[in-house]
Order: sequence, then C-alpha cells, then structure tokens
Amino acid sequence: MEPNIPSELSASLGRFLDLLDRWNRTHALTGLPPNERREELLLDAAALLPFLAALPPGARVADLGTGMGAPAVVLALARPDLEVLGVDASLKKLAFVRQVALELPVGNLKVVHGRLEDLPSLGADWGTAKALAPIPLLLSWWTRHGRPGSPFFALKGLDWETEPVPAGWTATPHPYTLPTRGRRVVLEFRQTGLGACPGNR
Repeated sequence: MEPNIPSELSASLGRFLDLLDRWNRTHALTGLPPNERREELLLDAAALLPFLAALPPGARVADLGTGMGAPAVVLALARPDLEVLGVDASLKKLAFVRQVALELPVGNLKVVHGRLEDLPSLGADWGTAKALAPIPLLLSWWTRHGRPGSPFFALKGLDWETEPVPAGWTATPHPYTLPTRGRRVVLEFRQTGLGACPGNR
C-alpha cells in the first residue's frame, strides 16, 4: 500500500505546512526539517484514510497524542462529516492545532487538553495514535477512551512485533511504504469477542 493525499486536500494541507513553518520559528513545535514535513506528517497520516470508510457521519474520531495535529488534521479534512478530537497534554501544540482549525478552516476538528490517563472517557468510535507509546499502554488508554468494540489504528514502524499485544486484542498489520522514509505499518486493533459498532451513539 502506498498512501496518497487526495488532490482536493492539497491546498488546505499546503496552508497547514505554511502555518507550521511560521509557528515553528517562534514556538519550536517540531525538529523536522521543512522538506521532510509533508511526507512525515501528511503523507504518513494519509495511510489511515481508507480505514475511515466504514464510519458513518457524526462518528467521533480521537487522535491520541496529536502533537501538531498529525494525523488529526488530515483525517478531519478528509471527512468533514466526522467529529475529530486532537488530544494532547501540550498546551503549546494544541494552541497551534486550534489555530489550524480556525485558519484552514477545519470546523470539525476539536482539541482536548489533558493526560490520557486522567481525562474522562472521550467515548470515541474510532481511534488512532502515531509513535506515541508501546502497544500495551496504547490499548490501556483506548480501553478508557474508546466505546466497546471500537477499533484502534496505530501508526508504527516494522519493529512493532517486538511489542506484546495484550490478551483480548487482535492486531492486523497493514504495511505501506513512504517515498523516502521506507516501510511502515498501520496496526488495526480490535477486541476479541466484541462486534464492531462504529458510530452507534
């Protein structure tokens, strides 16, 4: 699988990168060089887009540890009919995401500030995280914030198999390749014995 950014999102995501460049000069949001940001932040996030297809309008998506809004911004732009939550403990980064939502604009993108282990349940129908934590910790957070039976999609490197998958969960890998950064994987996690229930709110 090779992720692609939909052509209709190109202009908005170009504005996102311009805004990130301006903010980064003052707020030091990322150490990624400008010429690597499109691939690492946007194209990588696009690997998740096929997995949104099953979600009905109005479903709640949670990006845990969203940072500068990757992948939340891409997901929200691609599916304006969903509610997308960018969750992070960094007020500085969430201030940037909030500005992105205002300027692009992305009306369905909301920010949630707090530590995942302390926040009340987000009641999300679909979740994701990029390079945030080991699999057992990710799934403990998702158990708290996802609705029963809701899937979780982690963006990981190919060394994910060295991490244990907790009992009661299945992990389905979906490999993909980035042009210069190589092979990665979307890990689809589902609880065993529970049917999927996306968007039944």
